[in-house]
Amino acid sequence: MALLPHFSTLGSGHTVLMLHDADGGHLTFAPQVETLASLGYRAVAWDMPGYGNSAPIEPYGFKGLAESCLALIAALQCGPVTLVGHGLGAMVALEVAVRQSAVVRRLVLCAGGPALDARAQRDWVEPRLAALDSAQDDMERLAHALVPQFIGSGALPEGVRLATHALSQVYKGSYRRAPQALSTFDRSAGVLGQLHMPTLILGGAQDRCTPPAALQALAHVLPDARYLDLPYAGHWPQLEDPDAFDGALADFLATTRVLH
Repeated sequence: MALLPHFSTLGSGHTVLMLHDADGGHLTFAPQVETLASLGYRAVAWDMPGYGNSAPIEPYGFKGLAESCLALIAALQCGPVTLVGHGLGAMVALEVAVRQSAVVRRLVLCAGGPALDARAQRDWVEPRLAALDSAQDDMERLAHALVPQFIGSGALPEGVRLATHALSQVYKGSYRRAPQALSTFDRSAGVLGQLHMPTLILGGAQDRCTPPAALQALAHVLPDARYLDLPYAGHWPQLEDPDAFDGALADFLATTRVLH
C-alpha cells in the first residue's frame, strides 16, 4: 500500500481538508487551521505527494493525486468532508468530487480551477517554469522573485512572507512536475455540472494567475456555487487577507452546516 500523505491537524468536529497549490505546502493554510479549529472544526492540511514529508507518486497526475487524497479521507475516518483547494489543489478537489462525490460534503475552490483557456498555460505555468530556469533551481531565489509578481496591492506582509517561505521549501523536481500537470485536467463542463454539493469559489480580484473572469465562469458551470472575490488580494487570498478569507469561509460553513 502506498504511504499516506503527510498532514497537520488541529481541533475536532466536522473535517475540513485543505489542499495546497503547487506553490507551497500545508503551511499555506496555517492561518485557516487555527481559525477553523477555534470555530469547532477538525482542520486538516496535507502535503501533496512530492511535497514536504509526503512521498512522490508515479505516474504523476490528477488520478494519482485524487487517489492519494481519497486514501487520506478514508484513513481519517471522518465521513463526508469539506474540501478546500487552492490553485492546483482546487483542481485536485474537483477531481476527488468527480470520482467519489459521496465523500465530499462541500467544496471551497480558492484561486484555482480547471484551465478554461490557453491563458492559464501562459499566465500560470510558463512564468513558474521560466522562474525555475532563471533561478537555476534555487527555490529560495525563485520564491523571492515569483511571489511579489502575483500578490495584490493590499497583501498582508506577514502573509507574503509565509507564502514566500512555503514556496522556498518546495522540492525543485516536484515544482517542475506540478505546474505541468495543470494542462492534463480533462474534466469537461458537462461532468463538473453534475457536482451538486454546495460550493464557494473564492479568489483575489488582483490575481493574475486565476483572474475573476475564470472563477466566475467556473461558478456558472457548478450548479450550487457562489462566487466571491477579495478586492485587494492576488493569488494567495488566504494569506494576503486572512481575516476576510476566514470570514467568508466561516460564513459558508455556517450556512451549509453539517449535523452530526
